[in-house]
Amino acid sequence: MAQQRVAQIAGHLFPKGMLAGQVAIITGSGQGIGAEAAQLFAKEGAKVVVQDIDAAKAEAMAKGINESGGKAVAIPGDMLNSEYINELVKKSAEFGEGKIHIIVNNAGFTWDGVIHKMTDKQWDTIVALHNTAPFKLIRAAAPYFRVKDGEPRNIINISSTTGVNGNAGQANYALAKAGVTGLTKAIAKEWGPQFGVRVNTVAFGFIQTRLTAAKEDGAFVTTPDGNKVALGIPQAQSRAAGDNAFADIPLRRGGTATEAASAILAVASPMFSYVSGQTIMVTGGRNM
Repeated sequence: MAQQRVAQIAGHLFPKGMLAGQVAIITGSGQGIGAEAAQLFAKEGAKVVVQDIDAAKAEAMAKGINESGGKAVAIPGDMLNSEYINELVKKSAEFGEGKIHIIVNNAGFTWDGVIHKMTDKQWDTIVALHNTAPFKLIRAAAPYFRVKDGEPRNIINISSTTGVNGNAGQANYALAKAGVTGLTKAIAKEWGPQFGVRVNTVAFGFIQTRLTAAKEDGAFVTTPDGNKVALGIPQAQSRAAGDNAFADIPLRRGGTATEAASAILAVASPMFSYVSGQTIMVTGGRNM
C-alpha cells in the first residue's frame, strides 16, 4: 500500500514521469534487480538502455518494455571488455539523440572463497567487474555528463553491506564493494561543483535474487574465459540459520528485487535532488 501511495504522489507531481525524457544505462538489467529497475525507469518516462552479458535476456527485457508502451533498446555485451564499453556509450548516445542522463552500475555477481583458497582469477574477476568496469563506463560517458545544459545527470553505483561490514568467504567482493563507495565520493566531488552531477551508492542487504537463493538451485554465471561460477547460498548454511535467518533485521524478512529497484529509482528521481556522495543502505534495518 505504501508503494502505491508513493506512486500516486509521484504521478501527481510528475504527470509525465519522474524521469521523463532522460536516457538511462542500467548494466546487468536483463534479470534480477537490474531488470526490475529497467521496468520502473521506463514507467517513469526514461528511455532505457538494457545492458546484459546475456543477449537473449537483454533483448527480451527491451522488447517487453517497448510492448508495454515504454522506450528501450538492448545493447548486450561483456562489461569486462573495454572496446564493448566504448561501443555501449556510443550506441546509448545515439539512442538518446546525443544525450545520456543516468548510469546505474548494477552488473555483477559473487565468486566466493575463503582467503587462503581464493585464486587470482576469482580475485581479479570480481574486482574488475565491480570496480574497473564501472570506472571505465563512467569515464567513457564523461562527455555526456560534463555538460551544462540544465538537465539532470545522475550516477548510481550499486554496492552491498558486504562492502560496509565485510563477510567471511567474500574478501574479493568485500573489497570491490567497499571500493564502489570511494569511487562514488570521488566523482561526486569532481563533477558536482561545475556540472551538478549527482553520484550516490545504494548498498543492499539481503535481497531475494539468484545470489541469495539456494546454491543447489543451480544458478550459475559463465565468465568470458569459460569458468562456470555457481551462485547462491548453500542450503546447509540456510538451514543452520533456520528461523533466526532474519532475526537481526527489524522488518524480519529479506527484501524483494522490486523493493531494491524502487530504492534505485528513488535515488535517481527528483525527490533526491539534493542528495549526492551518499551511501544509501537498503537493508530492512539490519546493521543500524
